[in-house]
Amino acid sequence: MAAVAAASFRTEPLDSKRHDRAGFTCGVEALDRYLKTQAAQDMRRKANAVFVMVPKEQPSRIVGYFTLGALAIDQGQVPEAARTHVPRYPLVSATLIGRLAIAKERQRQGLGAMLLALALGKAYRNADVVGSSMVVVDAIDEPAARFYQAHGFIRLPESMRLILPMRVVSRLVGPQGRD
Repeated sequence: MAAVAAASFRTEPLDSKRHDRAGFTCGVEALDRYLKTQAAQDMRRKANAVFVMVPKEQPSRIVGYFTLGALAIDQGQVPEAARTHVPRYPLVSATLIGRLAIAKERQRQGLGAMLLALALGKAYRNADVVGSSMVVVDAIDEPAARFYQAHGFIRLPESMRLILPMRVVSRLVGPQGRD
């Protein structure tokens, strides 16, 4: 299928009264269940920020979503290649992309990369407010890990956790992602 235009979509915080969570399925039961049963509760409790991508012409229909949260990881877990980009504290502050999913019927159209870019832009902008020296993802499986690696993430040894230093994120998001 052909890639879709970013201008056709809007990304906004989840609104459980307006967005159709029940109609979303990405093919990964844990990601579907989270959006349908836990995401709104996480938003109310401020446990995670949940953002949904919706078509501009169907603003209640969710075609993808991601979550952002705060995380601290042990300095020893940061790969040598990334250590020059993070402070030398025992615990390194990070932004966690906890979940990222695209509706099954919209997969392989470039929306995953688009949603990741939006998540990285939000993480970068918010790093000035909360303090975060890297973005972390915990890939759900090997294909997801390869997706993140293809977008510059560094995989931690013997792990499904991947990181991207904020200095690298800055170069990726460019000036438009910094506003």
